[in-house]
Amino acid sequence: MAQDIVTRFAPSPTGFLHIGGARTALFNWLFAKHFGGKMLLRIEDTDRARSTDEAVDALIDGLRWLGLDWDGDPISQFSRVGRHGEVVEQMIENGTAYRCYCSPEEVDAMREKARAEGRPPRYDGTWRDRDPSEAPKDIAPVIRLKAPQSGETVVEDLVQGRVVIPNKDLDDFVIMRSDGTPTYMLAVVVDDHDMGITHIIRGVDHLTNAARQTLIFQALDWAVPAMAHIPLIHGPDGAKLSKRHGATGAEAYRAMGYLPQAMRNYLARLGWSHGDEEIMSLDDMIKWFGLDAVGQSAARFDFKKLENLNGHYMRATPDQELLEHWKTYLQHAEDGASVLHWLASSNNESVALAALPGLKERAKTLVELTSSASYLWRQRPLDLDEKALKILSDEAKTILKDLHGVLMEAGDWSAEPLETSVKAYAERKELKLGKVAQPLRAALTGRGTSPGIYDVLVALGREESLARIQDQAV
Repeated sequence: MAQDIVTRFAPSPTGFLHIGGARTALFNWLFAKHFGGKMLLRIEDTDRARSTDEAVDALIDGLRWLGLDWDGDPISQFSRVGRHGEVVEQMIENGTAYRCYCSPEEVDAMREKARAEGRPPRYDGTWRDRDPSEAPKDIAPVIRLKAPQSGETVVEDLVQGRVVIPNKDLDDFVIMRSDGTPTYMLAVVVDDHDMGITHIIRGVDHLTNAARQTLIFQALDWAVPAMAHIPLIHGPDGAKLSKRHGATGAEAYRAMGYLPQAMRNYLARLGWSHGDEEIMSLDDMIKWFGLDAVGQSAARFDFKKLENLNGHYMRATPDQELLEHWKTYLQHAEDGASVLHWLASSNNESVALAALPGLKERAKTLVELTSSASYLWRQRPLDLDEKALKILSDEAKTILKDLHGVLMEAGDWSAEPLETSVKAYAERKELKLGKVAQPLRAALTGRGTSPGIYDVLVALGREESLARIQDQAV
């Protein structure tokens, strides 16, 4: 593409970044990055009742968590209301828009009449060609587009293909309300033009807006950006993804312990594909992304696939980087403050890093990792779960007493020599390794399952390990 690509992500601030919006942002970001262009961020905050600073902050927080940056400062649509008004005045002057003094009741009556006659419920153009001198003095008018009444409006959509809408179905829709505020249709067109947007990539639920917005672009004699309407995301049951499917906002997935790189990879594969590739680095996604490989049908969100993909990224992420993601998760987790406090104390971050290789092998989410890691910060004497209580029989306690003596003699407190010592003890006593390892696990973690037992010994260190074994030994 010869032109400089400029895309935009233009969410309404609803209090969180919807997962469908996150996928739209990602597609815009990948497309811009692929062509060395820019992605701009516009907050469509003209609905003042819903648009709070907290809602805007939540959107930006979600984008930053996903690692999706944008060029320049975020643009507030509300801050541009003056510019929108200027454009509407320009349209009235050039005859492509007009003032309509019909009351809402009159418009409703027109639509009811059309329905009764089997026609689409449209405004009938009452004020389209009337002389302004007939205008009533006590009614604030709306401004309507003077839309073409014949012919067709064509949207050459880069995903959905050629979409043709008869102009008779579009009517003279409102572009400015009677209170002087612009409608969504008008504001979006003016902002996209002024921001130099070359490609509008958004959900297919906006396809019905595309023809009307095209008419406004044409009325202003402005170039119409290329448009691409991407498929919606459905839940596992095939219905549009909604609150009843569980998490719908990016912040909910962060709280469920997913990694941003896993979310990016998973969202990229919802509606777009590159051969059979399932796992893609960010560089791969940027290199391969193209609208030609975006499908037309809705994509189904599969939580199991996301979990498995997240497990892959947990294992593949370097320990120090994973620790930072873990801390971010803990900042938003219900019981995360106490764990963060533990991490900040003494040498505990090093302890956590030493434990991470074993922890991440078994965990598919940061929630699971936190649960598995809880042995690190539990206070003695440990509370024992049901499985651990069952393991710690009298025979097991005798084994622990022996093991305490064996491990006291360990000169090198690292995994390999500790494993050698425990295995040598089991052979000497003619015990299966499980008979020795299970009581050791229960004593060290208070649980019947845990990361590798030698990793646990190393992470806890000599003094704490021996003390926990002593607590449960006979």
